Amino acid sequence: MALSYKARKRWSLVILLIGLPLYIIVAVTVADWLRRITGGPPMVVELVTFVVLGFLWMLPFRSVFLGVGQPDPEEDDKTR
Repeated sequence: MALSYKARKRWSLVILLIGLPLYIIVAVTVADWLRRITGGPPMVVELVTFVVLGFLWMLPFRSVFLGVGQPDPEEDDKTR
């Protein structure tokens, strides 16, 4: 079942305002834990890790964010 435009807009706000900060906290905590255990990877490896994690969070939510910045297509049909 596909989400409506308004539902996708609401879910995108929930994901960005609640889910993303929680993901950042978990990612940094796991990275710090690995840094303590392994003695710390080189700075370049750490940078690549955080860049990959920065893009990884949005892959499952691609369908939610798709078209949210566009005008509501259902509202356009109502005005005609």
